[in-house]
Amino acid sequence: MSWVLLVVLLTLVLGLAIWSLNVGASRMNLLNALGADPDDRLSKILFASRLPRTLALMLAGAGLAVAGLILQMMARNRLVEPSTVGTMEAAALGMLMLAWLVPGATLALRFAVVSLFALGGTLLFLAVLQRIPLRSALIVPLVGLVLVGVVAAGSGLLAQQLDLAQALRAWSSGDFSAVLRGRYELLWVAAGLTLAAMLAADRFAVIGMGKDFATNVGVNYGLLIGLGLLLVAMISASVVVVAGVIPFVGLIAPNLVRWVCGDQLRRSIPLVALLGAALLLAADIAGRLLIHPFEVPSSSLLAIVGCLAFLFILFQGRRQWV
Repeated sequence: MSWVLLVVLLTLVLGLAIWSLNVGASRMNLLNALGADPDDRLSKILFASRLPRTLALMLAGAGLAVAGLILQMMARNRLVEPSTVGTMEAAALGMLMLAWLVPGATLALRFAVVSLFALGGTLLFLAVLQRIPLRSALIVPLVGLVLVGVVAAGSGLLAQQLDLAQALRAWSSGDFSAVLRGRYELLWVAAGLTLAAMLAADRFAVIGMGKDFATNVGVNYGLLIGLGLLLVAMISASVVVVAGVIPFVGLIAPNLVRWVCGDQLRRSIPLVALLGAALLLAADIAGRLLIHPFEVPSSSLLAIVGCLAFLFILFQGRRQWV
């Protein structure tokens, strides 16, 4: 079953990627652009804009989906992901602080600082969670959503004071329309981190069983939690630096794969990555087609789909939430 689904998802991602290369404000046919002279306008549109955008969508979607799966293992709850625990909102706050204190920051500095803020937001969520008696699994996403509201409100107030409200809105609304060659390459770091998470899939499955179980089978629980936190923070930071906050990919993809294939992490994590890439590609294509030649940010469409998915998961697991 998993091999069949793997082939289906690979085909889906490839088809959506080709579609993405053919969709945009300008009328450009992929076959014509490939056969054109490198200095031709169609060729420049393809290699400077369409291809980088499509690659960025695939890398960001796969990374966020895997980051969501890791976070769900660490929190032992399938209703959490980077945009519902404060990770991405903290990363957006990091971008705000850089714009205020170091307006001309290099890409490396932005990535490092935003990763630290994202890590801080995730650590805050886990720290608050440990101090609350968990009477229901619903407490976990509730704590995350409260922290998201607090961080977002604080960022908004600070942005108003610094006259950076418009910039904060841009970072808080994920959009790939400005992605060009030379502006998305940081997402290859996310691709490497995603691959590292795949290689460590078995160990992340163990921490999902709890600290006592992980310790009994000889796994360094604290070290693995730290590694998971770094992976989630750095993947989220790379996406925020390049495109802004992208919600719910890490919620939808892992839960859909889990629904079809069960909880075998090693077998399902490549499927989660592919489905995350397909989701973000589909959302971006839909955003470009809805009011063509203008665009709807992919984050807006994913927010709608993600809320519906959140409700569906709640209704499906209503017995276990009580």
